[in-house]
Amino acid sequence: MRRVFPSAMRTVVAAILLALAIAASAPAQAPPRSTFRATHYDVSAALLFAQHSIAVRAVIQFEATEPSALLILELHRDLGVRSVTLADGSALRFDRDPKSPMRLMIALPQTILPGQPFTLTIDYTGPLINDEMSPVRGVRLAYVGDDTAILLRAGRWFPLVDYPGGAYTATFNIITSENITVVGTGLADPPQKRKILFAEPAPVKPGETKPKPDESADNGIVGLLYTFHVNQPEPAGSFLAGPWKTQTGQAGGMDVTLFGPPASLSNPRLAEEYAQSLSNAMAFCSSEFGPLERTHFVIGQLPSGNLSGYSTPGFLVLGPRDWDPHTNSRLLAQLAAGQWFGNRVMAATPDDVWLTDGLSRYAEALYVESTSGREALDLALEDFAVGALMFEQSAPIAHASELTPFTPEYRSIVQNKGAVVFHMLHAILGDQTFADLLHTFYQQYAGKLAHLDDFANLAGELSYKSALAQKKQPPNTQAFFAQWLNSTGVPEFKLNYVVIRLRKGFAVRGTISQALETFNMPVQMKIATEGNPELKSIQVTGTRTDFNVETFGRPKPMGITVDPNNELLKSSPKLRLRALIARGEEDAQRGDLFSAIQQYQRAIDLQRNSSLAHFRLGEAAFYQKNYQAAATSFREALDGDLDPKWTEVWSDIYIGKIYDLSGLRDRAMNAYAKARETRDNTGGAQDEVAKYSAQPFKLQPAGDASKRNP
Repeated sequence: MRRVFPSAMRTVVAAILLALAIAASAPAQAPPRSTFRATHYDVSAALLFAQHSIAVRAVIQFEATEPSALLILELHRDLGVRSVTLADGSALRFDRDPKSPMRLMIALPQTILPGQPFTLTIDYTGPLINDEMSPVRGVRLAYVGDDTAILLRAGRWFPLVDYPGGAYTATFNIITSENITVVGTGLADPPQKRKILFAEPAPVKPGETKPKPDESADNGIVGLLYTFHVNQPEPAGSFLAGPWKTQTGQAGGMDVTLFGPPASLSNPRLAEEYAQSLSNAMAFCSSEFGPLERTHFVIGQLPSGNLSGYSTPGFLVLGPRDWDPHTNSRLLAQLAAGQWFGNRVMAATPDDVWLTDGLSRYAEALYVESTSGREALDLALEDFAVGALMFEQSAPIAHASELTPFTPEYRSIVQNKGAVVFHMLHAILGDQTFADLLHTFYQQYAGKLAHLDDFANLAGELSYKSALAQKKQPPNTQAFFAQWLNSTGVPEFKLNYVVIRLRKGFAVRGTISQALETFNMPVQMKIATEGNPELKSIQVTGTRTDFNVETFGRPKPMGITVDPNNELLKSSPKLRLRALIARGEEDAQRGDLFSAIQQYQRAIDLQRNSSLAHFRLGEAAFYQKNYQAAATSFREALDGDLDPKWTEVWSDIYIGKIYDLSGLRDRAMNAYAKARETRDNTGGAQDEVAKYSAQPFKLQPAGDASKRNP
């Protein structure tokens, strides 16, 4: 693609710009901190389905936050920039950073002072079809297919400054063919049928003025123009497009518009069900964080890709697997909380995303506790702990910029570990102080950028005031944040003790040990006695802590439990086993069965009788068409601990399928009969039994390990 200046000059300018960019980077791998902010966008984008591409003109108003003559933006690497011009039409020099091609570097004609506004027009075009070129490799964030399009802000389909932060007003014009519907962020005008002039801009040399478009030229397209207005500064700019339908519903003062393929909208009351589910989650978040002035939401189904959910102002995106409002309440609550933390309170840098993604994840657990009780909270916290242990050593939470959003490592550290860290802070501060913290934090930073230090300082201030009012010793929040945000490592507690009879009662003397030298937290210990159980709190410091506690009743043998209420992020053989299996499931989801099998085998080495590990190993072998190995693994699952219970019914079903493929119909029927006898319908197991009892199982054209059941 031609540049806007001669090659010799381009080389010199690119070298200068790159040197400046690298000098501004700290660390070198992290995006440089921008010295500008975008205040308003006028974006016109034509969806060119036949070419699987887009053509865009973005008119952007900027302000400097520090004196600078170098503007660094982020733009999808497959989008080729044709020109960058000032408001008077004069062209500017630009180039891509060769070490980070998503960065677009623009040399301004002079140093811009703080608060000084200026406007740039950027014309660009290119294909959006290759997921490997996505800002997150393999994750479909910006895509134009045969007749559907995904344009999420995270896909950098328009130039951004300091992602994930940034709030701005905007007008987005999406131009498409007549049979296409577009939904997304902002207040939508009715679509207009019109001819749109959108010629590919010719390159302009620096110093020249861009000519005005020829309004009489026959270079436009006929179609629909969708216009979306963003009148309040927010991180807007996400859209879905396709030949689909919409459905509207109301509940609890909430208006919801659904967007999806006709089959997904076959239930005429689906929008009302979604409106009820979303209004419940929004009401909870409002009570926990503070009111949100938004009552209309669009919920769209992703046409393709492997993204499960995405939250943007007034617009929630769900994958096809998570479309049922009866089963996605946890995900919906997480995305709803993202309207507060992520869309109103924004992370100042990629290292601060614990404040948005971690808190939204924890809000999911708080919501299920409010609707289903403590047991549901415990299940959610166990899920988070398993997720955290999958990649716990990848990076500290406060170094989230070292992780790529939407990846398993990012979900493990920022979302799952982050959620448990919020839960631990909740336990340390107490219900009232933690609630005050969330309310105050949202009130102070709504519509603003927030740093981890902002939250930590506020937590320390409120906890000190609360302790002073109650005449208690305040918790050491500084040590807490240093340990859980800036370090890796999870304790695994080991307990050694003896019970001594006293004149009145009993004494338990022993040690609690774990591997983290800097660990310093109160840890509860539950002692089961011949009478009522007794709770004791022990300040565990370093790798070994001695304790001596007294009880009234005689402690039962093996009756002492460390952290009985799961208030801490900790490791255990059970959690490590589940984490290994979960890593294998992630690999299988991506289609990497070889890596999945390795993880499942590691899990089996840790616990030989794990039915789940053997089942997943058999499942992977089945999709590799290694039916003998699969049958052996399913037999091992049946002979294991049957945890979870559904491994029994599904192992019998898979064994029946293998017999069918081997031409052994009588044996297949016996296996299906055993599955029927369990009466377990997890994941539609009994429907599967009925289907293949009536007709032998046959392979589909392409086996897909991601379609595992349940």
